[in-house]
Amino acid sequence: MSLRAAVLRVLPSRVRPFALKHRELLKFAVVGSVAYVVDNGTWYLLKLTVLEPKPVAAKAIGVILATIVSYILNREWSFDTRGGRERHHEAALFFAISGASLFFYTAPLYLSRYVLDLEQPHVSAVSQEVADFLFGSIVGTVIAMLFRWWAFKKWVFPNADARAPRRERRLGKLVPYPAPASVVDHTASKN
Repeated sequence: MSLRAAVLRVLPSRVRPFALKHRELLKFAVVGSVAYVVDNGTWYLLKLTVLEPKPVAAKAIGVILATIVSYILNREWSFDTRGGRERHHEAALFFAISGASLFFYTAPLYLSRYVLDLEQPHVSAVSQEVADFLFGSIVGTVIAMLFRWWAFKKWVFPNADARAPRRERRLGKLVPYPAPASVVDHTASKN
């Protein structure tokens, strides 16, 4: 039994149609969860050790590492049937959009620390850490996630069903998929 079948089997029957219809979004959320752990694990490790005086720089490094993990997982799993671009073009767009989203990840933390002064000595160490978590891990992540979901579907992986699903490519099955709309020859229908 496949993992997909096992997951569908444990879901309540009312939820199964939603899960099937929005499987790409659910996969994106799982990848986002993994990237979230990489991002925050790296951020806190650096922020509490070698980059203690530079929490925004520590956050940026965490986001960069999480972005690399995110590209691999999104390309090979979340958007495994999407495509329409050459891989180097796709990767360049992915990292450009992720670079732009770095602003959305770090701006709330910057606002918290340097505009609202939610840092020591203005507030207690506990208040500083709670503010860092809320602004850096929650607000920034949610805003960046919404931006990335929209931008990835629009520019990085624009064509649905451009590739066979990963499991079929791995098994070597040749399954005909429709050509992306940008490739279809429209001159034949004019004759």
